[in-house]
Amino acid sequence: MALVPCQVLRVAILLSYCSILCNYKAIEMPSHQTYGGSWKFLTFIDLVIQAVFFGICVLTDLSSLLTRGSGNQEQERQLKKLISLRDWMLAVLAFPVGVHTTVLPFILIEMRTSHHAYPSRSSGLAAICTFSVGYILWVCWIHHVTGMWVYPFLEHIGPGARIVFFGSTTILMNFLYLLGEVLNSYIWDTQRSMEEEKEKPKLE
Repeated sequence: MALVPCQVLRVAILLSYCSILCNYKAIEMPSHQTYGGSWKFLTFIDLVIQAVFFGICVLTDLSSLLTRGSGNQEQERQLKKLISLRDWMLAVLAFPVGVHTTVLPFILIEMRTSHHAYPSRSSGLAAICTFSVGYILWVCWIHHVTGMWVYPFLEHIGPGARIVFFGSTTILMNFLYLLGEVLNSYIWDTQRSMEEEKEKPKLE
């Protein structure tokens, strides 16, 4: 038995993200007052993603607790939808976007404590590409409106280099998606093998 139930751990992680977000918004930074506010930065967007993801995890745990033994098919159907949404968010957003920050340990803990079903590879990659391109277009739009790049180093490279950089980041996000898929499979294939080994009858 785990020292800390995974349900309690998820609540603690969710509260920590809510606290970080509140403190982040309370900081008086000039960049927060300009066009786009905090939403210009991938780090802030990632914090929101993680908070929403763990919020869904907590909601799933509560729904599972309330549904257990009820025999209500409608509640079970809604629970399955929540679980599907939770798994999709981990695969497409929480893991690939979270890898670039210090939130990675929380994601790894979540992957280890609960099995997550990844979507089909084509739909998963399409979704992460959509997110990546969407953020790149957002950064370009901010530059179009303000004349300033969100990330200062973009000021010092030419248009061609920016295209290469944006293309590389999209490829990286695809790689991180695949890494999460492989890691999730490895964790649960290993877990399954260990459980099967324990269930084998021991020879006298």
